[in-house]
Amino acid sequence: MQTSLRTASFTDSIIRRMTRVCLKYDAINLSQGFPDFDPPQELTQTLSKVALTGPHQYAITWGAQNVREALAAKIEHFSGQKVDPNSELVITCGSTEAMMASVLATVNAGDKVVVFSPFYENYGADSILCDAQPIYVPLKPPTFTFDAQELEQAFAQGAKALILCNPSNPCGKVFSKEELETICHIVKKYDAFVITDEVYEHIVYQPYKHWYLATFPGMKERTLVCNSFSKTYSITGWRLGYVQGPAHIIEAVRKVHDFLTVGAAAPLQEALVAGLTLPDSYYQDLQAKYQHKRDLFCSGLSKIGLNYFSPQGAYYVLVDISDFGYSSDLEFCEDLAAKVGVGAVPGSSFFKENVNNYIRFHFAKKDETLKAALERLNNIFTLKKLKA
Repeated sequence: MQTSLRTASFTDSIIRRMTRVCLKYDAINLSQGFPDFDPPQELTQTLSKVALTGPHQYAITWGAQNVREALAAKIEHFSGQKVDPNSELVITCGSTEAMMASVLATVNAGDKVVVFSPFYENYGADSILCDAQPIYVPLKPPTFTFDAQELEQAFAQGAKALILCNPSNPCGKVFSKEELETICHIVKKYDAFVITDEVYEHIVYQPYKHWYLATFPGMKERTLVCNSFSKTYSITGWRLGYVQGPAHIIEAVRKVHDFLTVGAAAPLQEALVAGLTLPDSYYQDLQAKYQHKRDLFCSGLSKIGLNYFSPQGAYYVLVDISDFGYSSDLEFCEDLAAKVGVGAVPGSSFFKENVNNYIRFHFAKKDETLKAALERLNNIFTLKKLKA
């Protein structure tokens, strides 16, 4: 007996695989992007109360009422866009489900979906699992800009949707207002959807700014916003996310969500309200904390002598390993974990192009963890000697 053909065209997650490699070699895990520090006390203290008082049974399938109302208020506060909590939101089991439900709700089998490359590895798999055909448009180093003509050519092939990660994982790209206006012009011209991944909306480094695509003229009716609470509140294990969009599309997303997962965990939703109602100072402190971590880690990479692309947002950095002489970035990452004691993700898992000279680190760690990793990375050039 043979398994489905759709599952034969991609592998398991390389990111999660590298976490297992880190555990095998007791390496500092800078591969899978989760913090080693606690969520805000407001969330954990509320969760401890919820553990005793509930709710412990199903919430409304598309999210508890108080969660959707608090989320709608937060979205309006930061984006200026008024959102109806009763018809324009659905709470999901993380942004992974949010993205899958959004693609399934908008794309038919055989439809084409535009994906910028490099891309978060789930996007290609999402398209394939939905029997859609991804069309990859390159973001070109060192600024990771796109060519407007290449993007339009992708839509001219009949693409129905674009998946846009902003700020971008893995390259840390924050799309400018002008770039987003170009995307909007092309998408409206070809009457297509945009499915945005805005997980890192609050992790943007000065002088860059996050622009909400759904607020651009004519875009609210064709944009589905996929987001997560994992990175903003350091709760990656809670698996809570959401989709925001126009009511008629959210109605379709809710149908898919209902039969994918029934609903997100009710106790965790209840505790989440404490995060959604935090003051602006929390988000200001979050941005400052990650800017500090970016500067600490990247300055350390510079002192070691590694070449990298300084991220504009998110908490990842791509490092160029061209000088090490490896033909396989996966082999390099395995050696890095085994012989240097630091975990990274091979960049080839993010690129459609034949790229094997980048690795991705993340810096969502305590300062002492980052300093320990940098201390170990001082030995990284031993890998170059081994391959000489």
